[in-house]
Amino acid sequence: MPRLLPPSPDAMGEIFNSINLGLILVNGQQQVTLWNDWVVKHSGVKTGEALTKNITEAFSEAPSPSFISAVSNTINYGLPVVLSNALHRSPLALYERGLEQTGKRIHQSISLTPITIAEERFCLIQISDSTTSIKREKILRSHSELLKKEATTDGLTGLYNRRFFDEHYKMALGHTLRQNTPLSVFMVDIDFFKEFNDHYGHVAGDHALIQVASTLKKQLQRASDVVARFGGEEFVLMLPHMNQEAASQFAEKLRQAIWDLNIPHVKSQIAQQVSISIGYSTLPGNDASEPNILLTTADAALYRAKRNGRNMSFFLNPQPTQESSPNPHSDDKS
Repeated sequence: MPRLLPPSPDAMGEIFNSINLGLILVNGQQQVTLWNDWVVKHSGVKTGEALTKNITEAFSEAPSPSFISAVSNTINYGLPVVLSNALHRSPLALYERGLEQTGKRIHQSISLTPITIAEERFCLIQISDSTTSIKREKILRSHSELLKKEATTDGLTGLYNRRFFDEHYKMALGHTLRQNTPLSVFMVDIDFFKEFNDHYGHVAGDHALIQVASTLKKQLQRASDVVARFGGEEFVLMLPHMNQEAASQFAEKLRQAIWDLNIPHVKSQIAQQVSISIGYSTLPGNDASEPNILLTTADAALYRAKRNGRNMSFFLNPQPTQESSPNPHSDDKS
């Protein structure tokens, strides 16, 4: 069987320089004894300029203290070290195109391995460019966040959608029962919106929906408050910690805010501008009734507001047998 001879030094050099990886070898005095072409390309420092220099002086800028410490530990204690990109983004002055690159350093993943040659401890430094993988990870994360947003957001108005509301409604109900705090829900409907679309067109209708949605959202003040598009021209708002008295004031605030937009609506049967009807209900913190009836009651209250003339708010307790009087605003009607 023929004997395999080790590669010549020139061949080894060719191998080191053809690897798509940075290779640096430093001796026990931390002097550079190997500096391959990959490092030349990304540092802008030629091999002849780096050889025999201390690793702290070989680059155009001094390496990070964590890198110098890792080299010392590898040489002194024979400990392999990995400098992950997550904690050590760019410890070495390496750029996409060496010193010609004036921008940010490339992201680096660095492994340090102890090597013993002729009873002398060396440190082999292997460097890979993590920039592409980092960019890919950011793209994937951004894509994931976009998909998540699309799954919970209404595409037209930018409000939360019905799916998001349903999930948070369940959590808010649970919190209300555990913490003995009130919860108010408001169902909002744009009056005679079909007639608006038929007269002005769907483009104008979409614009009106966006205006109404944005205005409703501006009325919220706490992070726990939620407004969502419930479907078509209907919206729903959920406000934890809001009692019945505060809910009555808030309902009027919502109605007036939309009225103040002064969006023309010549086909409305109650006014010459866009108005809304509101049905709302409040679950007191000490209420022992079935909590799931809250949303149903608010919807029933909305029906009463529309039946009693629209452009008004109407309250119902979360028991079907109890209801309050409507809260019309005759001064706003045509």
